[in-house]
Amino acid sequence: MKTYNILSNDEFKTNIGNNSRLLGIDPGNKNIGFAICDENKKVATPLKIIKKSRLKTLIEEINEIIKENNIKGIVVGNPINMDGTVGKSSHAANTFAKQLSTIVTVPITMWDERLSSEGSFKITKELGTNVSDRINKLDKNAAAFILQGAIDYLSN
Repeated sequence: MKTYNILSNDEFKTNIGNNSRLLGIDPGNKNIGFAICDENKKVATPLKIIKKSRLKTLIEEINEIIKENNIKGIVVGNPINMDGTVGKSSHAANTFAKQLSTIVTVPITMWDERLSSEGSFKITKELGTNVSDRINKLDKNAAAFILQGAIDYLSN
């Protein structure tokens, strides 16, 4: 499986251009969360959650999101262990990104997402959202948390 468009964060920054919308993806075991940002890369917004299903169906849905939102780059959350090692979840996220890179042509980068789910859960708690709503929206909120971290880095 040959990939050409998985880039380091710095390479990604130079390849996506100034006015470009990005797609953030939180690839979980059961659900995959999606978020997008505005063209100026200032604010990440939760978009949707897709139940993990057949890869072909998932890729079709991702391609539709890319086309509908004029996406110029994808940020995939990489759940590195707290001690910096690569575990089972990180391997799965990297495999997902490699499979995605064989089908989409926009640049892809992996973003260290340690504590993204916890961070998004705490933020929604501070906003007064009820627990069941927080749990139901966790994956897309985590994707927004991941994407926000990436766009904050890219704007510096």
